[in-house]
Order: sequence, then structure tokens, then C-alpha cells
Amino acid sequence: MYVKKQRLLTPGPTPLYPPALHAMMGSDLHHRTEDFRTAYRSALADLKEVLGTSHDVLMFAASGTGAMDGSVSNLFSRGDKVIVCSAGKFGERWVEIARSYGLDATVLKAEYGDVVTPDRVEAALAAEPATRGVFVQASETSTGAQHDVEAMGRAVARTGAIFLVDAITGIGTMPLDIDGWGLDIVVGGSQKAFMIPPGLAFLTISPKAWKFASASSLPHYYFDFAKEKKNAEKGESSWTPATSLILSLAEALRYIRRIGMANLVENARLLARATRAAVAELGLELFSPGSPSSSVTAVKAPAGMDSGVIVKQFRDRFGAIIANGQGSMKGRIFRIAHLGYFDFVDLFAVIAGLELILHAQGLPVDFGSGVRAAQNVYAEAAFAREAAV
Repeated sequence: MYVKKQRLLTPGPTPLYPPALHAMMGSDLHHRTEDFRTAYRSALADLKEVLGTSHDVLMFAASGTGAMDGSVSNLFSRGDKVIVCSAGKFGERWVEIARSYGLDATVLKAEYGDVVTPDRVEAALAAEPATRGVFVQASETSTGAQHDVEAMGRAVARTGAIFLVDAITGIGTMPLDIDGWGLDIVVGGSQKAFMIPPGLAFLTISPKAWKFASASSLPHYYFDFAKEKKNAEKGESSWTPATSLILSLAEALRYIRRIGMANLVENARLLARATRAAVAELGLELFSPGSPSSSVTAVKAPAGMDSGVIVKQFRDRFGAIIANGQGSMKGRIFRIAHLGYFDFVDLFAVIAGLELILHAQGLPVDFGSGVRAAQNVYAEAAFAREAAV
């Protein structure tokens, strides 16, 4: 009651993997030395392996939005026709970036909590054969919804367009067959499933996308993909790199390789399923029940209550930081994350805290019922697996 440990329960930044945090202390390393070149090459190779792709991987000192921005400025020209899927705050960001560079964007809009379906993408591509690119979020973190990027990718691959996926919270929380599904650009960020602080953006770029880069006429300087690729092949970044974060990433990648990316994804999916079971048991409603994400669960605030009350109670009572809604959803939903360095003990505590908070607000709560629902999901998955070994 008196001792409170701060706990990050947001979809970014996420809890830090301790050995990765410790690795940052070795950052008194000059970035134009062979020691750093070895570390940089190793991090890029491990990132490529963990992502399961044969495509080139580039890395920048930036937030994930930097790689999104660079994807537009490096691959398109003013006036190019593109399709942007927008179902939340981050879909709107794709729209803003595309239009800021003068692209002719057709926006396929879905209401917050819903998703853009693959058939709408196919129809839009058929209606405009000159489309050069399709943009989407794998996981729309602002609403807790997940797009069907596999079906979308296969549809785009049948055309001359390229498919650009913001997978900043999708990586490590959902399967992503980058090469097999035709995902030409996949954007990620350090502070999500990779369990290290913000500041690194990376992306995969397909051979098809590289052809677009050679034809692009938009200006770019810092985010210059061709220059970055050339330097990366020599073990260097074009600009001063975030050395401490790259060392940290290398340690986190070793951990992910050890447990397996598929198991990291399954961990998030189980936590998400357990959270959905718990909130349903507590009489709460999911905000995106049709296509729920495994990166974060968005929950509607109880009738008559501002979700900010729940967010504030988590912070004040337990030192825990969960996320409010964003944009028009602020005050209407709260969000509990599952990506990265989260485990079931974390989740049991979150649900127990939520029960106490709801009780403190005068709502009827059967203490332990939500925790029990989460425990049942754990028991079903863990004990069945142990029995099969």
C-alpha cells in the first residue's frame, strides 16, 4: 500500500528487458571503429533473422514515424496515386504523411474500433489501376484493432503497387510473413516488442520497393534509403547512430532468438486472450470486438465514467501506467498492453488492480473473478502444453 513500483503497462514505451538495459552501459564506443561496425552488422543480421525476411533491413536513429516518413519520401513522387487504410489515430498519420508529400491519397476510412477489410482494398485497386502504393497499420494501437495484412498483401502483390505496413506494434504480437505475404515495407520501432527505450526505427524493404526508390523524385536527406543501405553494407550508419540503443537492441534480439519470435507472438496473443476473458467477466465491453489486436486490449469505460478515472487510479493507487484513449477516444476507452516484456504475473496483477479500482468507484465486483478468468486461459494453454511434452 505504501511501497509502489512504477509499472509500464502501455503499448509503448514498454517494460525494459534488464540485460538490454545493462548493455547500454557499454556505449562509450566510437561509431566509426571496427568494434562498433561488428556490433552494428550483428544487430542488423539478427534483426533480419528475427523478422524472418530475406529483404534488406535498414535502421535509423528516430521514432517509428521517421521510418514511415522516409518510406513515402524515398519511394514515391508528387501526384502518385495511393490508397491509405485509416481506422484510427495512426492510420490518420499515414494520411497526413502521404498528403504532406503531395501524394494523391484515396482514404479507405473505417470507424474507430473497426478495420478496413481486404475486399475494400481489392475494390479500390480495381477502381484505380494506376495506384502506386497501399498503406495500412498491422495493429491500430489507438483502438486495439488488427488488420488482415496477409489478405491485403496478397491482393496488392497481384498489382504493380507496393504494400507499406506500419507494424510498429504488430511485430512481436501477430504473425507477419514478410516475404510470403508480399509486405514490401514493414516499419518497426525499438520501444515496443523489442523491450528497449524509444529512439530506433527500422524497416524491411523488398526488391519491388527498391525499384520504386530508383524512380522516386521526392526530396529526402536524412532518411535516404539508398545511402543507408550502402553504408550498412560497410557496417556503418549514414549519420551518428544511437550507439547505446543499438547495443541494447543486440541484447534484446539475442533474447528473442533464444525464446523464438513465434513464442513471443504467442505470449502476446495469450495475454490478450486472457485480458479479454477477464474484462468480459467483469462486465466490461471491448472496444474492438470484431478484430481484436494482441498488442493492446482497448476496453470501454463503464457507463457514465470517464476512462481517465481508471487511468488515474492505476497510477495513484498502484504506480501503474496504462493508456487512455487517443484523439476522439480520450475519456471513452482505456488500453492495457501485452507486447514485449510482459508475462502472466504482470497480467494477474493488472486485473486484480482493475477489480479494486472498479470497486472503489462503486461498481459491483466479485473479487477474483477477473483474475480467475485470466488464470483459466493460462491453465488451459500452459498445462496442456506441459502434458504434450
